Amino acid sequence: MVREVCSAYASNCGLLLWAGKGRMMTEVDDAGREAPITFACSSSSSSRYLCHLIIFLVLVSVSAQPGDVVDDVDDLSTDHLPDAKSSSEALFNFKSSLSTSSPKGQQVLGSWAPSTSPCTGNNANWLGVICFEGDVWGLQLENLDLSGAIDIDSLLPLHFLRTLSFMNNNFKGAMPDWNKLGALKSLYLSNNSFSGQIPDDAFKGMSYLKKFYLSDNQFTGNIPTSLATFCPRLFELRLENNKFTGSLPDFPPDVLKLLNVSNNQLEGPIPPSLSLMDPTTFAGNKGMCGKPLKSTCSSPSPEANTTNSLNSTVNGQSGDIIKKSPSVLSRVMLIVAVCLVVLCLAIVLILIIRQRSRNSSQDNPQLTSRAVESNNIDADQNTLSSAPDVIMSGNPTYPRHDNNNSNNIKAAEAPTAATTVVGKLSFVRDDRPRFDLQDLLRASAEVLGSGNLGSSFKAQLVDGQAVVVKRFKQMNHVAKEDFHEHMRRLGRLSHSNLLPLVAYYYRKEEKLLVYDYAFNGSLASHLHGNHSRLDWSSRLKIIKGVAKALAYLHNELPSLALPHGHLKSSNVLLDKYYNPLLMDYTLVPLVNLSQVQHLLVAYKAPEYAQLGRITRKTDVWSLGILILETLTGKLPTNYLALSTGYGTELASWVDTIIKDNELAFDKEMDVTTKDSQGQIQKLFNIGVACCQEDLDTRWDIKEALESIQALNDKDDADDQIVGV
Repeated sequence: MVREVCSAYASNCGLLLWAGKGRMMTEVDDAGREAPITFACSSSSSSRYLCHLIIFLVLVSVSAQPGDVVDDVDDLSTDHLPDAKSSSEALFNFKSSLSTSSPKGQQVLGSWAPSTSPCTGNNANWLGVICFEGDVWGLQLENLDLSGAIDIDSLLPLHFLRTLSFMNNNFKGAMPDWNKLGALKSLYLSNNSFSGQIPDDAFKGMSYLKKFYLSDNQFTGNIPTSLATFCPRLFELRLENNKFTGSLPDFPPDVLKLLNVSNNQLEGPIPPSLSLMDPTTFAGNKGMCGKPLKSTCSSPSPEANTTNSLNSTVNGQSGDIIKKSPSVLSRVMLIVAVCLVVLCLAIVLILIIRQRSRNSSQDNPQLTSRAVESNNIDADQNTLSSAPDVIMSGNPTYPRHDNNNSNNIKAAEAPTAATTVVGKLSFVRDDRPRFDLQDLLRASAEVLGSGNLGSSFKAQLVDGQAVVVKRFKQMNHVAKEDFHEHMRRLGRLSHSNLLPLVAYYYRKEEKLLVYDYAFNGSLASHLHGNHSRLDWSSRLKIIKGVAKALAYLHNELPSLALPHGHLKSSNVLLDKYYNPLLMDYTLVPLVNLSQVQHLLVAYKAPEYAQLGRITRKTDVWSLGILILETLTGKLPTNYLALSTGYGTELASWVDTIIKDNELAFDKEMDVTTKDSQGQIQKLFNIGVACCQEDLDTRWDIKEALESIQALNDKDDADDQIVGV
């Protein structure tokens, strides 16, 4: 906060701020490192005194909080920074506490070789290790059949450790003392066999924790209240499918964005701070009552209230509150007063700077004319600088284009404000040529399409490389560090039927993702557009590739309910050999929660419209729609439209396809043999099985993949139509 207030009015950093008990005041950067807060006032005499006054008041506000600000940062203290050797030793000690019998687990742990360091820059030399700037940032040891006692102490030397995932393993017993790792931001423990009660203070000291997944274990007892009182940054919490009892802790309002405590043994009223959650969040807890559930709570008796009050007094809690209240109140009042003074002075300073800037522009007309001249040059060129405004300042009008047409951007559509580069590209792959934002600005741009999530452009770089640039606007609620972490996770995904993410660009208002370019357009353009039609063999090849990629995502991302979330024919691209490449996958965690149901096609599934519920079978429903569309050539326009809910139109579309006695398959498939017709019928039946409204009867991705892979271009014998 101090840097945000002061750096706007200071340059040529030179003044070290000291606060607290003789300790240097620091801030924590994106990688979790501490750095001293340094800044200095401008040499301009007219505003220097205001800046000095602001610095003085900031120091006063910090010193008014005896050690609070500094202590908060001291939780991440790194007095002895780890080198590669100490990181290796720590991980080897941790490895000795684990055991596995699975080949995949042995392969992962076997890659931890003493002859190499875990990290080189942002690249991991050991499997299951996440690196950032040469340090161990996280461990992702999922689906490895691991067991043993997790040795927390062996991880303590890893000062930059921020995320841990041990999901889908075979760990048993009590939950380890994770609060020894107070700097953790993400902890994933779902789908294990942990059991027993969790101490109420288990999360004391974990003030940086943001995501905690504990679903599908065997925990009993109360949900620890320290999750609500000592984790102020926690916004994702999954505790479903355990045996927790008692009542829910009273979480602070407007903090939790994702909560699931379904299928436990909880009881009592739902706290008011959680009353706006989806009712399915609390499903399977028969003793719970109050909003958003339909069951109302009976009001407690006066005797019960009196008893609770007396118990609190006997336990000394009331006395503590009375003793602490005056000091806490006075401290809060002092902080508020200082902040108000700083804010007022900052506003005055901003007004002065703006006025001086205006006067300077009027006194120097050459500067203004040069800016206009520069803008006119940009407008005369057919470059990407006139395309996605995510890479420039200002808000130029963005042209609309038909999804299936590719139109060059015209000079008349260029922005009217001078463009300014505001950041740099971050690459997630090492096997692609490097280019920077300036290269994209100079590249010739071609509009590929505009969808619910964003707009796509083809950029032809100077060296001849072609990439797809996708611009997103509906992701402005995701924190910067969470976005970077998710992009690194996407960069580690590798499958022949996934369009690989090459690089990305972050700005709070907009995001830019850079992918490889696919030469043959989308499946939708071949089914419904002007591209050449596909024969039966090509369509089967495409569906097989889509199913394999979807199964890969489900296997690699077990923590996500929707590993894809946006599967539709326009998001299935085709390379030069007509192999399918999925795009826009795994974006659900990034899209604004208030808009996700409007933007992603998975939220048109029947289980969401009817129950407000999303499961791992929801992606399979999208796969079924895709199969039916591919075989019939019929476009479910209402499915692709920007609207919410399952809708009677889409239900009618599916029913019409299923109940059509003539099974009007697309004639463009050019099927002439009875053998091929039998295989087409089998694939149709698979699509129907994937589209079942009842989740219990709908196939899962494993069953769908096995059935699809068993299909051939032709049957060996005559096939009978098999019902589902």
